[in-house]
Amino acid sequence: MSSLRRGLLISTVLVPCAAIGLASRARAQNGTIALETIDVVPVTPLGGAGGIARSETGARIEGGGTLPLSKVPFTVETVTARQFEQDRPTLDPTFTLARTTPGVSLSDGQGNSFRQTLTYRGFDASPLQGAPQGLAVYQNGTRINEAFGDVVNWDLIPSVAINRIDIVTGNPIFGLNALGGAVNIEMKNGFTWQGKEVSVMGGSDGRILGTLQYGEVIGPWSFYFAGEGLRDAGWRYQSPSEIGRVYADIGHRTLDSEFHVIASGAKTFFGAAAATPVDFTHFDERAIFTYPQTTSTEVGQIQVTGKINISPTWDLAGNAYVRRFSQSYIDGNDGNFENCSTRSSFRGSLCFEDDGFTRAPGQTDLAFRNQFLILGPQNQRVPFSAGVPYGTIDVVRTEATGYGGSLQATNRDRILDHSNTFIVGGTIDVADYSFKSSSTLGVINPDLSITTNPLNPTYGNVPGLGVGPIRTAAALGIAPSQVIGSNLYMGLYALDTFDVTDRLSLTAGARLNFARITTQDLTGFSPDVTGTHYFTRINPVAGLTYRFTPWLTLYGGYSESNRAPTPLELACANPNQPCLLPNSLVADPPLKQVEARTYEVGFRGSVPNFYEGGLLNYKIGAFRTDLTNDILQVAVPGNAARGYYVNVPATQRQGIEVAAEYVTERLSLYANYALIDATFQFRGELSSPNNPLADDGLITVRPGNKVPLVPDHQFKAGFEYAITPFWKFGMNMQAFSSSYFRGDESNLNRKLPAYFTANLNTSFQVTQNVQVFALVTNLFNNRYANFGTFLERDDNFAGRYALNDPRTTTLVQPLSVYGGLRMTW
Repeated sequence: MSSLRRGLLISTVLVPCAAIGLASRARAQNGTIALETIDVVPVTPLGGAGGIARSETGARIEGGGTLPLSKVPFTVETVTARQFEQDRPTLDPTFTLARTTPGVSLSDGQGNSFRQTLTYRGFDASPLQGAPQGLAVYQNGTRINEAFGDVVNWDLIPSVAINRIDIVTGNPIFGLNALGGAVNIEMKNGFTWQGKEVSVMGGSDGRILGTLQYGEVIGPWSFYFAGEGLRDAGWRYQSPSEIGRVYADIGHRTLDSEFHVIASGAKTFFGAAAATPVDFTHFDERAIFTYPQTTSTEVGQIQVTGKINISPTWDLAGNAYVRRFSQSYIDGNDGNFENCSTRSSFRGSLCFEDDGFTRAPGQTDLAFRNQFLILGPQNQRVPFSAGVPYGTIDVVRTEATGYGGSLQATNRDRILDHSNTFIVGGTIDVADYSFKSSSTLGVINPDLSITTNPLNPTYGNVPGLGVGPIRTAAALGIAPSQVIGSNLYMGLYALDTFDVTDRLSLTAGARLNFARITTQDLTGFSPDVTGTHYFTRINPVAGLTYRFTPWLTLYGGYSESNRAPTPLELACANPNQPCLLPNSLVADPPLKQVEARTYEVGFRGSVPNFYEGGLLNYKIGAFRTDLTNDILQVAVPGNAARGYYVNVPATQRQGIEVAAEYVTERLSLYANYALIDATFQFRGELSSPNNPLADDGLITVRPGNKVPLVPDHQFKAGFEYAITPFWKFGMNMQAFSSSYFRGDESNLNRKLPAYFTANLNTSFQVTQNVQVFALVTNLFNNRYANFGTFLERDDNFAGRYALNDPRTTTLVQPLSVYGGLRMTW
């Protein structure tokens, strides 16, 4: 089979096998696509940033930080632009990753598919502040875990401009947060995509969207531009989505160098971002809880990347960037207020619940109770009125400006007449951030909206209360916060792959990580927030590959990695001064960095002409990651939204993955399975006050207890078939086993049920330049939940609702149908 024919076959795969890394160059001209496919994968962040290096024979290949897959001693999962194109009506890269990649699942804590948590092998890359971030995410070689909480905002990534995504495991070269691996996103440019394309789509929930992209090469210059926009009403009440994203790239290439200037930006808005009590969804599947709950985000980034061959065996690669991030979150919550205790000096005034707080040594009971008096915007007391369903409007604004860069050299000189690839590099990432939050007294209306009109008589007719921030007298739990700070992350790394024989390759390397995190409180309420923290660690990696035959390779490796606590975690780690997560930062006891040790082993291969000229790709592997000092978020009594962060001694993720795909000119077929055993490996007590089986608000965790929201078993399969040269039809399905609710780390309660979902896709080429297509998601309309936690029971919530069941879940998007038209020229 010729290399071109093999490249064409691989490019038509519905889902690429985990064993194959593809770097594709596409040219759209006269309705045809010519593809050049090279079996190399990134082993450094700059390896996924495009550019130029050379193979052992001197031929041009992409990426100075790449290796042939047959020499990579860890797992690489790859999804190409072809798969994202198939799911374009979603404009959501996590949707494609979840339906294609072994070990990937989603949990929807916000009721919006664009802001789901992606979990790979039990490690999260989440847009939610407070989620333990265990994956490092890079876009064109730049780390896009945000500065303040290491969160990953998938909704800000221009999906139409994605060329490929690689998930790379067991490789500390990717720096902080790569506990479970790194997600390396390579974007398109004018050298990898040429043509003009416009798509318009519409469908369920009033969704309308459009995308466009343009790429061209003029002499040594390339130009690429992509834009996309979406609006829909959402499948739940008060849950609209609005997305606008742009991406532009200007490149220049010579025989020995390539440079790009890249600009990107995004603006998104989402509503109703929270789970819903099951007491509500039993009656109405579209139900939400209290609102407003809106998230508005903006980002802009300018980046320069470059690679140059400085000799036949040396190449140099680097990038530099500036990134500006801004996010505003408005959240209506239950106030958890009450009449001040008879044991305080303020009976008849409004007080915050004191459940879960403990007296300081030597503090009298009177002084302790007086701390919870609510003070208005002019520091005035608020009279308590019986029967008033008090609430709060919590406002959070996070802003960050990040900048930095990386520089990497790659050498391919032979050593003792053996092939050798040596990579050395360094990175620096700096960010200045600000974080502001406040709570305003409100009232919960019958429709569960929360308003702040001070003239509303249910406030108790407080003269001159005004609309502004409230706090407790001692600034415990509720207090305005304003924090500024900076992060400095630096890394030095080296990686060497030596071919002992034509079949055996050995890899060894290490990365030094340094982190300095500085925070400063500007309010005076939280002096413990102010501080500077330092974290350092050297993380080694070692492994080997052995090619028994051209279609069978053994790989295995060992690596270590670390995660520094985020500024949010460092500033909210005291159980006696919990935060309204993520709204208030009040305390700063030290947290330790998380350390991980990963072992991997497996077989993989690619068999051409397997059956009727088809290509078979396969992989079977096993992994284990042991973590010490893992960081968890736990709740305090009175409100599951209030909590703090703690280190726990040990957790573990281990499992197996099996994947296969078969491809012919007309048919692509795949199936994969993953077993993920994510467990706690310590004995101790955690706070979980709303867990119905907790003992006085505490649960006991034992070795072997499962980590919540991680299904043990995943199975995925699908096909796409060309019925005629013009008409393609495909179907895929995913099945996941049950998992425990967040807050049930002791595994005492019933689980979230197992579930499966299926999707259909089809396309018809009307003319050479016009295609119509359709996508059906959740074909069987299974109304399952992939996220669940607990809330406080209340027989008379907001004066009219009974919350007898403590479970709160997010049902996934129901059956949805989309259709569209794509025009190319």
